[in-house]
Order: sequence, then structure tokens, then C-alpha cells
Amino acid sequence: MIAEPASLIVHINGWPGTGKLTIARHLADHLGARLADNHTLINPAEALFTRGTPLYWSLRATIRTAVLDHVRQADAGQSFLFTDALSDDAFDSRAFEDYMALASERSARFVAVVLDCSIEENLKRLTRAGRSKVHKLTDPQVLIDLRGRHALLKGKCDQLIELDVTNLGADEAADAIATRIARGYCMFP
Repeated sequence: MIAEPASLIVHINGWPGTGKLTIARHLADHLGARLADNHTLINPAEALFTRGTPLYWSLRATIRTAVLDHVRQADAGQSFLFTDALSDDAFDSRAFEDYMALASERSARFVAVVLDCSIEENLKRLTRAGRSKVHKLTDPQVLIDLRGRHALLKGKCDQLIELDVTNLGADEAADAIATRIARGYCMFP
């Protein structure tokens, strides 16, 4: 029998507006995990520099590296949850591999969660009040373009959980993910 890892690294991936952060907050409570959502890592750069400029990318990379380095040093029993909006391109694949390496270095089980929802529901959620105040994407055309040109990344992991959240509330989605995590895992081929 193989011993269960002491902790988890859970990566929640989904289009902007699918409810990643709200679901992640509930899931972190279920798992006793610490949460570092993608905007925790991005917003300092967003607040100080224009998106896409060298200083923006430099600060964003520095913060992300520092966070991952600190997680590497955390107590082995502590679980961590991250959120992202990663597509199937080479840049995003490399970012995902950082989480995979982090889990390996911590001897943690790596769970990748991919959230999706219908385009209609996604657009409705994307334009909800309050998203722009925290530097979240609110432009429907950008989302339509992203979804038209890319697929959500489903990278190598110990357990892949795909969930359509079109008709699920955040609590329901978090419960479904926690249940699947608790059932165990199969190695990804």
C-alpha cells in the first residue's frame, strides 16, 4: 500500500468569471488549506504598472517566485490552494509546471481542478459588480476571444477533477471537489 502524501497542492484553473476564487475560499475551508489566488499574486503589479510592460512582468514574476519559494519552506503538513486562468499555450504550461514541481518538492499530492461553465453564464458572472475594483477581467469581448482561441489547460497531475459549474453554487462546487479529492487519486498517464 502506498502512503497518502501529508499535504495537498490544489490548482484550480478556469476562465475569468467562472467563480474560481469564491469556490476556492469554500474549498480551502473544507481542506484546511491556505489560499493564494491568482489576483493575490497579480494585483501588486496591476496596481503599480501598465499591464504588459517590463516592470509589470518583472514584479509579477518576482512576487510569484517569492510566494512559491515560501510555500516550499512551509510545514510539510500544510496544504495550499492556488487559482489561475491558464490556457493550453506554452507560457501557461510552464506556469502550471511550477505548481507540479512545488508539489513534488513538498511530497504533496497534486490535484488539478478545471472549472468550466457555459459561455452565457460565464459572461453573466464576468460582468458582476465589484470585479473591476479588484483588477479582475470584466471585458466580455476579451473573454469571448480567449475562449475562442484557447482551451483550458489540463496538465499532468496526480488527480484531475473537471467540473462544470454552470448550475452550481460555490458551496456545491467546493463540496463536489472536496468529495472527489477525498476519494483518492489515480496517477495521470
